[in-house]
Amino acid sequence: MPDAAGRRGRLFVLSGPSGVGKSTVLTLLRQELDDVHYSVSATTRFPRPGERNGVHYYFVSTERFAEMVEAGEMLEHAFFAGNHYGTPRESVEECLAAGQDVLLEIEVQGARQVRRYPGLGEEAVLLFLAPPSFEELARRLTGRGTEDEATKQARLDAARDELAAEVEFDHTVVNHDVKTSAAALIDLITGPGTSRADGAARTQENDPVPGGTDENSTTNSRTLSDLVTVDPAATTDKK
Repeated sequence: MPDAAGRRGRLFVLSGPSGVGKSTVLTLLRQELDDVHYSVSATTRFPRPGERNGVHYYFVSTERFAEMVEAGEMLEHAFFAGNHYGTPRESVEECLAAGQDVLLEIEVQGARQVRRYPGLGEEAVLLFLAPPSFEELARRLTGRGTEDEATKQARLDAARDELAAEVEFDHTVVNHDVKTSAAALIDLITGPGTSRADGAARTQENDPVPGGTDENSTTNSRTLSDLVTVDPAATTDKK
């Protein structure tokens, strides 16, 4: 049921390739949008220093996570970097019914599951955070210089797959600058007309951005080939 004013909350899903800066942008969104519910994911990994259960994640055992999936308690779930991650469904549905907007920050495979979820998937607005170029993303992914070539190649291959998913999303924000990207996302989330249909229509039109890709724009005419322009072997590590 909607809230007393008849408004049902909107579900926003923020995703993008690993290393694009989703968590950093989300930190700024939290500072500016205190009336949005930020879903807390469940995970089987161990807490890192400073992380609190129920605040950063719900830390659960592998057995408990499997039980939650089996019972249909997860809106989406994925296995990533050796651990399970998932979004508990109940709190999301309660907030939406109460008229509160909800934002999920999840991996691309999780965003796909949300899109397919009966009922909720039809109303979800998928936001894709993209890198300025594949070169920049490659530098972020391999810049530590502590991984072997096979691991680096696996990361870059995964990044290509995730970048290819951009066409499945309703709106794209290119992360040239964290503050500018956060501002663009805030405009989308707070805009009364932002919807899945609006984003899908703009993506299909594929209108070129005047003067090239505008860092403030939520649409663009880029293709995967525009981004994937670097040979992994030529990537320079930053140390």
